[in-house]
Amino acid sequence: MSQNKDITRRNFLKMMGLGATATAAAMAGCSTEKSRNAITSTAPQGEMTYRTTPSTGDKVSLLGYGCMRWPRLSEPAPDGNVIDQEAVNELIDYAIDHGVNLFDTSPVYMQGWSEKSTGIALKRHPRDKYYISTKLSNMHNYSREASIEMYHNSFKNLQVDYIDYYLLHSIGGGDGMGLLNQRYFDNGVLEFLLEERKAGRIRNLGFSYHGDVKVFDYMLSIHDEIKWDFVLIQMNYLDWRHAKEINQANTNAEYLYGELEKRGIPAMIMEPLLGGRLAKVPDHIVARLKQREPQQSVASWAFRFAGTYPGVLTVLSGMTYMEHLKDNLNTYSPLQPLTAEELQFLQDTADIMMQYPSVPCTDCKYCMPCPYGIDIPAVFSHYNACLNEGRILNKGEEGYRTARRAFLIGYDRSVPRLRQASHCIGCGKCSPSCPQRIDIPGQLHRIDQYVETLKRDIEK
Repeated sequence: MSQNKDITRRNFLKMMGLGATATAAAMAGCSTEKSRNAITSTAPQGEMTYRTTPSTGDKVSLLGYGCMRWPRLSEPAPDGNVIDQEAVNELIDYAIDHGVNLFDTSPVYMQGWSEKSTGIALKRHPRDKYYISTKLSNMHNYSREASIEMYHNSFKNLQVDYIDYYLLHSIGGGDGMGLLNQRYFDNGVLEFLLEERKAGRIRNLGFSYHGDVKVFDYMLSIHDEIKWDFVLIQMNYLDWRHAKEINQANTNAEYLYGELEKRGIPAMIMEPLLGGRLAKVPDHIVARLKQREPQQSVASWAFRFAGTYPGVLTVLSGMTYMEHLKDNLNTYSPLQPLTAEELQFLQDTADIMMQYPSVPCTDCKYCMPCPYGIDIPAVFSHYNACLNEGRILNKGEEGYRTARRAFLIGYDRSVPRLRQASHCIGCGKCSPSCPQRIDIPGQLHRIDQYVETLKRDIEK
């Protein structure tokens, strides 16, 4: 990689034969379209790939439905609900008809409405047709009483009398072991959940990991005592070996998966697309993937990567649009595992992508709302989109004027001015909630400085 340090982004695109295309597109502003380049408009039925949960024998669809990004209403309903229930019903019906049987939600998703909306949609189907996964998301009130109340509310919202997969949510965040002890050990909540598993109201118990690897290692060290039925980790071909380069607080997925595999603990996978970033890759990466598999979507490479590993139980995807659902169904109906040569091809691709790293935001919105009104995910999304399209250029690079104009026009279109990065005062209230451990104020200030530089160049 060192020999490429002097290659500008624009020249790199030219080398890949895409310079003219990128320049021509710049006039329209940086792309924010939702499409993931899905090729097919239908999905096969009866061909879904399934994996088995050792503890219960569940046959779980390799494609799991993540319920953090349900379609939204244009305006909240009178009761405050932000979710388009009709759209959710349609997506869940189609998913179940095509073999998807695991649906993963949380009390905190979609401003607290995800569990209820998911429960309404699933209640229309026989209970033996699906598995429900939800979480104890006691991130702000760690008392035993509040935690148990949240647990019982999940049953009410989901309209069920047992939960198939229950997780201790976001292990490793905050101050690591200190917060873990407050949330689950000191208050006796883990002991309560183990009793609930014994009673059958929880069929499988696990945890989702974010952050401090010492906490991850500790949780696995007590596996012989607890018997974790599964663990949810972030895994994709960029995070496999580059997670710590992207963010020092992260842990490379190769290590996380390997530790689970040693112990025979099934892995659930979150962020297979890294918050959509592996579906909206730079133009030269699109060309690289399409040259190899012209009939497959860019996203399918990431889903095949996650599903290739035999210790993976299910791969969760937050499919907001029917085109995303159909594309993923095609990838897993059935799965064509990557060959050793294809795995190396993806690792080489990841190495190329790391030459131009973006803000590691997955659009989870845990940082929201900002007390000063900044739309943090939207700011990062616009910056990343421009970076991925080769429009974050330095003055003097070829195409700088066009890229500058595209960035500024697209920024105002994507993020209202009162919600842009310039309004960040650095209070830091957002950062502790970020699973990716992003220095959010620092990134916002960096982006704002870049914007101000672009504006000054126009004035000159």
